[in-house]
Amino acid sequence: MKKPIHTSRKAEVSSLKECIEELLSSYKLKGKLNQTHVVTSWEKIMGSPIAKRTVNVFFQDKKLFVKLNSAPLKHELSMSKSKIIKMLNEDVGENLIEDVVFL
Repeated sequence: MKKPIHTSRKAEVSSLKECIEELLSSYKLKGKLNQTHVVTSWEKIMGSPIAKRTVNVFFQDKKLFVKLNSAPLKHELSMSKSKIIKMLNEDVGENLIEDVVFL
């Protein structure tokens, strides 16, 4: 008669969330993932009227570049730059954006 095979588990058990975060961190993908999150959630954070006048949103060296098709809106958003940076960083959960440039 064969003895049953017992497999032992590691003493440390990690949650799936912890494993994914560790994977993203080890491959240095967390920053890119957070940048993509900011770009895709631009409309949700800033609202539909601003998103409709937004042509392009992209990152370069901790700066968020936003191309707009409305000069008055560009001026208005430039006046609220620090508030926008704070809202976007809070949404992503880290200080990802140091500056916003409106084009």
